[in-house]
Amino acid sequence: MSDTTENDQEVMDNWAEAMEEAGAGGDDIQPAGLQNLEDNARRGGSEDVNLDVILDVPVTVSMEIGQTKISIRNLLQLNQGSVIELDRLAGEPLDVLVNGTLIAHGEVVVVNEKFGIRLTDVISPVERVKKLK
Repeated sequence: MSDTTENDQEVMDNWAEAMEEAGAGGDDIQPAGLQNLEDNARRGGSEDVNLDVILDVPVTVSMEIGQTKISIRNLLQLNQGSVIELDRLAGEPLDVLVNGTLIAHGEVVVVNEKFGIRLTDVISPVERVKKLK
């Protein structure tokens, strides 16, 4: 039996046990039959998948230019004009995150006096699915 099948069986057993404790009986519990996204991504997504149901779901897109750790003492001493040193070098690509998951790298651009980001490297769907585990 594969790890996934063993894990699925363990989850089903746990649910059955919980349902019996709740007095609902657990014999009729069946898996939901959700599509395995990792397998689909490995096959190149060749199956017809209806994405219409999720196309309008809002997600948070953020660009991360760097990080640093500072003490609360130093944080409270910051004022206008203060400089915080980040862990990235100038010119290094930015990370593009969707709901906290890395999906691409890019560079800052200015379009009509507004900042934007030009994507230079997009993470493949297979790699994105692997990072969800």
